[in-house]
Amino acid sequence: MIVVPVKEGENIEKALKKFKRKFEKTGVVKELRSRQQFDKPSVTKRFKKERAVYVQKLQQVEE
Repeated sequence: MIVVPVKEGENIEKALKKFKRKFEKTGVVKELRSRQQFDKPSVTKRFKKERAVYVQKLQQVEE
């Protein structure tokens, strides 16, 4: 359960933003979307490999 302590006089939008951030960090929505359809293990491996190549290229450009 996510608990967001709200200080007295604190803006409700700020508290809502904190809640959304904590909720996103839990990964519930990401997991829900991944469970809606089945992906073959070979397809997930391919996507992971493509992402790794992409991230590596970004790091090389950064240096």
